[in-house]
Amino acid sequence: MTVIYDKVAVIGMGLIGASIALAARRGGLATTIIGSDQSPEVAAVVARLQLVDSFEADAVRAVADADLVILAVPVGTVGKIAEQIVPYMKSGAVLTDTGSTKRSVMRDVAPNVAPHVHWLPSHPIAGTERSGPSAGHATLFDERYWIILPLDVPTDVVDHFASFVEALGSVS
Repeated sequence: MTVIYDKVAVIGMGLIGASIALAARRGGLATTIIGSDQSPEVAAVVARLQLVDSFEADAVRAVADADLVILAVPVGTVGKIAEQIVPYMKSGAVLTDTGSTKRSVMRDVAPNVAPHVHWLPSHPIAGTERSGPSAGHATLFDERYWIILPLDVPTDVVDHFASFVEALGSVS
């Protein structure tokens, strides 16, 4: 168990977000895992299942001081959420996503990325027929590929993120 990021914020607590939180906890990969979701129903399930260390409905508050911010939300909403949160992300933080359609995600997020944030698009090749936070499980990413698009991000930042993904159980 090795902490890779001090604070990880997972925005979107459906199957993928919940599974990331559980896999990160399983591996001891973060000192603090913050979950965020706009849905009060999802918030109640996340609290009942104790999926994260703390929950914040407001994504802007969730990303405060986070070293890694993961957008595990529908691809149609990533741009709007990035626009809201990037100004509040700390300098040097990594912003990634889990969207399956990279072209639209990159098109929608890129205009909102600021120089103080490392934008590192990614996509875990994992899932189930079930959805929602109660469908999440710590082994979802085990031996599954996780695609990372390094763009113009420094190699050490990419490698650090890749070590997180691999510690979740994925192959990068």
